Amino acid sequence: MYNGPPVDPSVPPETRTAAGAPRRRLLRIGVRLIGPALLVVLLLRLQDLDAVLAALTWDDAGLLTAGIVLGMLAHPLKALRWRTLLAARGHRYARSRALLSLLSAGYVGHLTPGRVGDLLRLQYLRHDLEMPYPDGLALLMIDRCCDVYVPLMVAVFAACALAPVLTDDLVLVTWLGILFMAVGPPLLFVPATARGAAALALRVAPGWAAGEGFDRFFAGLRHQRPRHLAVAAVFTALAMLLHYAQAYTVAVALDLPLALVDVVFLLAISGVLGAVPITIAGLGVRELFFALAFPQLGSSAEAGVIFGLGVFLVVHVPAIVLGFISWQIAPPPLGDRAR
Repeated sequence: MYNGPPVDPSVPPETRTAAGAPRRRLLRIGVRLIGPALLVVLLLRLQDLDAVLAALTWDDAGLLTAGIVLGMLAHPLKALRWRTLLAARGHRYARSRALLSLLSAGYVGHLTPGRVGDLLRLQYLRHDLEMPYPDGLALLMIDRCCDVYVPLMVAVFAACALAPVLTDDLVLVTWLGILFMAVGPPLLFVPATARGAAALALRVAPGWAAGEGFDRFFAGLRHQRPRHLAVAAVFTALAMLLHYAQAYTVAVALDLPLALVDVVFLLAISGVLGAVPITIAGLGVRELFFALAFPQLGSSAEAGVIFGLGVFLVVHVPAIVLGFISWQIAPPPLGDRAR
């Protein structure tokens, strides 16, 4: 039974919807700021940041530059993965266009929780390949599953390896994050939940309301071939290794007593926790996790926060800059391809 304020029947539904839009917009902005707010609180409570930053010298500039270059090499690998999934559906996509569409959509994706900006790739496919939105959404779901389940396997191994070191609370939060990531994507293969998610994502797409749209979406999910999925997983793993190597350059520059395997484990778990859509590019959540985990690994909370910020600057900021440049070169096309 509805117990809220009375609804004036003389006010059209679209007017009531428009009136509530600013409130929903403010709510979305507030959710995005949770992660950065955590970071601000964390920085205010730390006391020895200067001592950690003193470990950085001009000699480390070359090392950090090498880390940024390693990250740039990861983007072509992800573009090749995108082309591989398209090839499974019989589509040939130019290498340059695949890379530019990935970077441009990723530019918005990095600035929105949950990387919802990746949905812009559907518009590139519709314009460049005349692919219907439901088909494109199915491909995007498979692509995002690669970015979920390949890192998730590393995160499971990391959670087991670090369990004797981390506190019980931190281990519990880690496993809850892994469970959240593992359970979410399969729901998209269940018709009842997939219909709601697809309708929400593509509610403005022409013709999607028709039953044909859902049929095409589920057909697209089923038409990926195992060999294409295996190749896509390999490209994902190679891109991950490059990102882990980037983070390791930050650890070496800060003179942190971390082996490469430690960095891989920490990045795997922080990636799981940072995937919760309350922040931008994991900012705040990642640093909080490092601040809690580093003292248990023989370092300081301050070192953990600086390491997290270094990862953000070396891994995520260059990707945002590249995406901004790509956006100027190849912004998301409007409408269908001109005939």
